[in-house]
Amino acid sequence: MASMTQPDRIHLKDYILATEIGAFQSERGRDQRLRFNLTVDLRDPVSGVDDHVDRILSYDVLTEAIATALADQRYNLVETLAEKIAAEVLAHPRAARIEVTVEKLDRGPGALGVTISRDAGRVDVEQDVLPVRLILGNPGAAPDAAAVILPHAPGLPLPDAALRRVVLLALDQAAWTLSAALGLEVAETRTELDAAIRAGQPVVWAPTRLASDAPEAGQTPEALAFWLARRLKATGLDIVLPADATLPVTPEDLTLPIGRITPA
Repeated sequence: MASMTQPDRIHLKDYILATEIGAFQSERGRDQRLRFNLTVDLRDPVSGVDDHVDRILSYDVLTEAIATALADQRYNLVETLAEKIAAEVLAHPRAARIEVTVEKLDRGPGALGVTISRDAGRVDVEQDVLPVRLILGNPGAAPDAAAVILPHAPGLPLPDAALRRVVLLALDQAAWTLSAALGLEVAETRTELDAAIRAGQPVVWAPTRLASDAPEAGQTPEALAFWLARRLKATGLDIVLPADATLPVTPEDLTLPIGRITPA
């Protein structure tokens, strides 16, 4: 009976990084090793996720939470650092509860540290909106900052909704072709998109895997671009229009900043 009520968990164990931390003068100006152990209770069980990376809490979320917390400030207390890490992880909608242990390894004969446990509903979290632009069409050259590109597929057929997957697969083919031409990676999942944006790297989006189960995303490149831009909370949408293309927009689309519109 206990196993039926026990949530599924993911964990990061014995993750060691060196950083400057500590309230004492002797700890200033020098790095010391910290060991991190994180255990996260998941909101939903991992059964039935169909081996799909977007349906689980990526382990990258845990390591990125530590990196983000350490980059935020210099800490006097491991307790404050642990709180920041917990808040970063609990900002993810698939995380229900977290236990964070942070230990100093160089302050004595053993490990000195703290363990905290936090529930998602009891922690104030800030949703992280990462700066990224979405480019609809072929930009001709790889962007020099974080960007998600959705190319047009030349001669793309627009069959009825029953064949929507054919349209998405045609856009996937266009994405792989453009990625080879620009020397960029292809991103198919939200996890891959988020990782590229955090790294400040442009990628080409192949939409089938992410959009196939979201009929509200539409099937035209324009509809898909606006849908993804809203999901990513993109800072803007740059549009490279083919000569014969139109740009249908909805009132919801108009809430998104539209940047450059240039002919292909």
